[in-house]
Amino acid sequence: MKNMYKNYLNKDYNFDRKTMTGIICLLVVITGFYGFLYEYIFYYFNGGMKYFYWRGGNFLPWINIYAIGSLLIFFTTYKFRKNPLKVFLIGMILCGLLEFFSGLGMYVIGNGWRCWDYNQEILNFGNIYGFVCLRSVLFFGVSGLVLIYFLIPLCFFIATKVNKKVFFWVTVILCSIVLFDEIYNFAIARILHLPRAYDIHKAMGMHYVHFK
Repeated sequence: MKNMYKNYLNKDYNFDRKTMTGIICLLVVITGFYGFLYEYIFYYFNGGMKYFYWRGGNFLPWINIYAIGSLLIFFTTYKFRKNPLKVFLIGMILCGLLEFFSGLGMYVIGNGWRCWDYNQEILNFGNIYGFVCLRSVLFFGVSGLVLIYFLIPLCFFIATKVNKKVFFWVTVILCSIVLFDEIYNFAIARILHLPRAYDIHKAMGMHYVHFK
């Protein structure tokens, strides 16, 4: 494992297309869950440590913007993996921009709709219109380090130890389940007027964060 990590830092892996697809699918699943876990814990403290709040609009514990951000960091910083400071800064800036414009886009298109609002949260120093703040971009920078120096090597390690076909199909199926959950709640349920995750969770007594 130690030698593999040294190899990870010093030379590029040449995975075939199917294996690389599996690695990306695995990243999408893991990092979307990573983001959910972070928000699940953070909003517990933000809400006065009374309740845990379900974050995201899916049945599964997965949030799309973290998966998107992880892919941005992976494709832009992998070649700089010998330079942690550069990985940190690029991850911080890129994901900060992603968060700001995602929040702004939802607010404009959705006529004031917000999935987050740093104006109403703790540790919100330097927030810009509630869409991004210093805490969030620092978290993205640290998460970029976790991604490049832990999650990517872990995914590479799994990809080299598991049968190629098994790895490909298991990761693709897992990713497909997560993405179908996302598509169902974002589009299918709205169009066909079917129950969404929010409706089911609310009926089960789960708590959600509400922004004014």
